Amino acid sequence: MATMILTAVGTVLGGPIGAAIGATLGQVVDSQLLFRPKGREGARLSDLRLQTSRYGDQIPQLFGTIRVAGSVIWATDLIERRHKQGGGKGQPSVTTYSYSASFAVALSARRILAVRRIWADGNLLRGAAGDFKTSLGAFRLHDGSGDQPVDPLIAAHKGGSVTPAHRGIAYAVFEDLQLADYGNRIPSLTFEVVADDGDVLLSDIAHELSGGAVEAGMAGDVPTIGGYAASGAGIADALSPLVEGLDVAVEDSGGTLRLTRRTEGDGLIGKAMVGASFNGKAERGMTISRGRAEEVPIRLMARHYDPARDYQAGAQMAERPGAGREEANLDLPATLEAAAARALAENRLQRLWVGRNAMELRCDWRALTCDLGRIVSVEGQAGRWRIDRSEWEAMGVRLGLSRIGGAGVADAPASSGETVAQVDALHGQTSLIVAELPVPGEDLPAAPAVVVAAAGAQTGWRSAELFVEDGQTGGLTSLGATAPSATMGRVAVLPEAGVAAALFDMRSTVEVELLNDMMLLGGVSDAALLAGANRALLGREIIQFGEAEQVGPARWRLARLLRGRRATEWAMAAHEIGERFLLLSEDSLVSLSSDHVQIGATVLIDAIGIGDLTPVQAREAVTGQAMLPLSPVHVSARFDGGGWHVDWVRRSRNGWRWNDGTDAPMGEELELYRIALLHAGTVIRTVETLSPGWVYGAAAMEADRLAGISGPVTIEIRQVGTHGAGRPATIEVTV
Repeated sequence: MATMILTAVGTVLGGPIGAAIGATLGQVVDSQLLFRPKGREGARLSDLRLQTSRYGDQIPQLFGTIRVAGSVIWATDLIERRHKQGGGKGQPSVTTYSYSASFAVALSARRILAVRRIWADGNLLRGAAGDFKTSLGAFRLHDGSGDQPVDPLIAAHKGGSVTPAHRGIAYAVFEDLQLADYGNRIPSLTFEVVADDGDVLLSDIAHELSGGAVEAGMAGDVPTIGGYAASGAGIADALSPLVEGLDVAVEDSGGTLRLTRRTEGDGLIGKAMVGASFNGKAERGMTISRGRAEEVPIRLMARHYDPARDYQAGAQMAERPGAGREEANLDLPATLEAAAARALAENRLQRLWVGRNAMELRCDWRALTCDLGRIVSVEGQAGRWRIDRSEWEAMGVRLGLSRIGGAGVADAPASSGETVAQVDALHGQTSLIVAELPVPGEDLPAAPAVVVAAAGAQTGWRSAELFVEDGQTGGLTSLGATAPSATMGRVAVLPEAGVAAALFDMRSTVEVELLNDMMLLGGVSDAALLAGANRALLGREIIQFGEAEQVGPARWRLARLLRGRRATEWAMAAHEIGERFLLLSEDSLVSLSSDHVQIGATVLIDAIGIGDLTPVQAREAVTGQAMLPLSPVHVSARFDGGGWHVDWVRRSRNGWRWNDGTDAPMGEELELYRIALLHAGTVIRTVETLSPGWVYGAAAMEADRLAGISGPVTIEIRQVGTHGAGRPATIEVTV
């Protein structure tokens, strides 16, 4: 095909009659304009998939829509950020490090329209909606226009006077891209680049690459392709994959070069034209040659970019019967559907087979009118032939022709294969829960336990940055990133009231609406429940559930409940529709250090994720509940005629597993109880005792009667511990 272009340029310049001079001149013009001497070859299909940063690498010219990796043309060193957690009130601190980088990637040596999706190490970094899946400071695309300005970030680092604007080069700038997801290194990026609206004609590509030497527009059935990456040492390298792969010929039509795929023609070379003398010596007028069948590949694979595979490389195979062992590949850095690529492979293999037949004609001067690329018949020979070469020598014309087949297949059954497409889900807004919880385990807490959980209403949510906000100054202290997405939502149907804690609740069910339909809940055995599985925060009560049934896209019904876990039975009567639900999974919770938690204060947490236009806030009033003694249990009152004998059993914050025959550990500096008697909501008497029992004696009761007290009296019993009095247990007696 390259030979056709070389001699065609000569014919255009010289005209039919002056083809001898024109062809010679054409050879000179073409070597300077179209096909310079062969040098370093440009990128092919496999190269376009790998991001490079080598000096001197060629940047392709992109057409249509295609996926390329590009070349890193500028980058900063990694930026290290240190984050310290914990360390307050005798607790050890943990220091973590995060890294980011800023860099620029060149995409095309031709102006482009847009960049759609971006992949990092094969995973979506930017979705079709333009949303990023990993945090970064900013993203800018320079389209490669002739007047594009200098990038401000690069100029700030290099100096404005020495920073090139890279005009004519389309490139993308990533500012402060977080690298934790990519092993703290700049990932290998690929870009879905839109360089033109819609598909592009091969002739339009050739017209632009040849500087206008090849006519734009169609001739015959020159096809369109979805996209193309042109590169190489010259125009021949840039066009040869298209010319060879798609069987496109260059046709000289009235002094104009244009591309064609025509296989039909009405030209005829008669016997009278064949035969001529060269330098006074007659030569045989026709020579026919045929290559060996074994020299034609038995199998040919066409490799291309497949839009059905997110523009990743695809491959389609064609085979022929008969002798031979050779296999061949055809690399096309072009966007083609699988069926088109399969047809291309079949047609290419057919052309190689038929093209074994070649013919050389020695003709008189009348053959100067035979245009290059023209399809002709030769008198006395079967089939159709394409004129590939025309040479003028000593008043004779040598024509080189090759046999061509039929029109070939326009389409062929093909499959893109199984594709594993990553879900392109929006990050969405962050949802945040801050909660004070009882401390898990058996150890006594040294500070209130406050945790932060975060998730998103959209399934694409991944993380957000957390900050503690000073309620007075508004100042922010970074907590780093959130934990992995929590399973959370809101209560839609409340459980029954009046159910005993610490027993299996077989009557109640709870329905919760989770944030999105990708969140799942599951049932567990009773043994797993007793070992602590499926703990969840329901309002302020901690429950466990043994059964979980999905009753809607994101709605779940929970049953076989254990209620009031970790001494939260006080919250069982305070539920309301719409209150928070949070599955208490340790890997989805961020624990606040004691530096940020103070009893009696309110913790205010801000979160900002990729999809958050403004920070999301959540707050929790810290009561220090986990620091206080638990309410007594098994309270009883016995009247013996002389007064009420009140007894109870204490519980312990570090004795949750109450083994039979063994008293629970104290867990406090002193065993002390505060007893208050209330009548009509008013405290009428308070006493303290050092043992789990007290007598409301006859004298005290008589004194209260004289003060006007009669009827029911509520007795509240609180254990007083190191950090204050716990929640009460109550019982009612009559005065």
